[in-house]
Amino acid sequence: MDTSSTMSENTQPNSKARVLIASLVGTTIEFFDFYIYATAAVLVFPHLFFPASSGGAATLQSLAVFAVAFIARPVGAAVFGHLGDRIGRKSTLVAALLLMGISTVCIGLLPTYEQIGIFAPLCLVLCRFGQGLGLGGEWSGAVLLATENAPEGKRAWYGMFPQLGAPIGFVLAAGSFLLLGAVMSNENFLQWGWRIPFIASSLLVFVGLYIRLKLHETPAFKRVLNKQKEANIPFKEVFTKHSVTLLVGTLSAVCTFVLFYMMTVFALNWGTTALGYTRGDFLKMQLFATIFFAAFIPLSALLAEKIGRKTTSAAMCVLTAVFGLAFPYLFVANNPVLITVFLCIGLAIMGCTYGPIGTVLSEIFPTSVRYTGSALAFNLAGILGASFAPLIASDLAKNYGIYAVGYYIIAAATISFIAFLCMRETKNVDVNNQV
Repeated sequence: MDTSSTMSENTQPNSKARVLIASLVGTTIEFFDFYIYATAAVLVFPHLFFPASSGGAATLQSLAVFAVAFIARPVGAAVFGHLGDRIGRKSTLVAALLLMGISTVCIGLLPTYEQIGIFAPLCLVLCRFGQGLGLGGEWSGAVLLATENAPEGKRAWYGMFPQLGAPIGFVLAAGSFLLLGAVMSNENFLQWGWRIPFIASSLLVFVGLYIRLKLHETPAFKRVLNKQKEANIPFKEVFTKHSVTLLVGTLSAVCTFVLFYMMTVFALNWGTTALGYTRGDFLKMQLFATIFFAAFIPLSALLAEKIGRKTTSAAMCVLTAVFGLAFPYLFVANNPVLITVFLCIGLAIMGCTYGPIGTVLSEIFPTSVRYTGSALAFNLAGILGASFAPLIASDLAKNYGIYAVGYYIIAAATISFIAFLCMRETKNVDVNNQV
């Protein structure tokens, strides 16, 4: 699709419902795909793809492959960001969703180590890299689809809808593994049952593609085309003209990533190993706590709309640091009620940090490089705050105790707090006219 075809596209505005559903369904698929891998990385892949190693080493290797997608995400951000800022949001979102969906389905079809030896983990790495490339362009495109179609004064509210895909995707992913564990034996689950969520994700991809293909280009990007203000090389322009903004945006999202992966991947791994909970029991507690994650995303968006993105986000970093201090007192063995409370509090705070971050990162860059800038900031933050976070936390907990994981969260919250202090407030700025 070239710019001329984009400009000749139907100028009828997108309906609000279609925009919000399209942005939500894409990130739901994104996070469903991501979480089924994260869950399988702890529960399944160490046994099937790294059996030559001891139990602990196999889990670490599986989590290392989990990190591969985060390394790939900035590459995807650069590639899809370039396309999104040059040819438009709509076509780029379709391409990113296709790559992500195909990679996920392929994971579900992979032969195991027992069948093809060392090629099994290598193929897993390749598919994981493909997932990361698609994810690198998906999130920011979905956020821009929402915020660039939003009425003035409602950008934070519209920008919250893609964020709701995270808890919905988590519920679908964890619920899938919980259901499979309930209806089949552990032997059948390890043999073939784990493949079902990966292959079934293709149905969600088809739904997402159908909805997105019905959309028109965003009004903000149409203005860029009409003024012929497209950046020739958006990636280069972000690094040469907006490097400080990129750095601040990246560091601002670190807290969100660290907290989330502490409450999901690390918590699941530590809870089912060191604390001795069964997979099913811990997934049930996480599923219940996800209700709080989902509930606090719109609440934080409303707060960001009322008092500002910067103030809201900085305050949530302080709240995260306080939670880091309480972390070792809540995440303890032999007390499922306290563990559930711990998960509810942590994921509620996660919802508070996550709700405004999409709007924040989309508003600090001009429209002509917004896709690339916001995608790079979010995905570079993923490398710093998420790629090796479960590994780092597991190592800290084993060598220094669970207290060290709390200090890790505090350090991430401090970094993001300082970044938000350096950021301009965009609440009352007409950012969509800044090309």
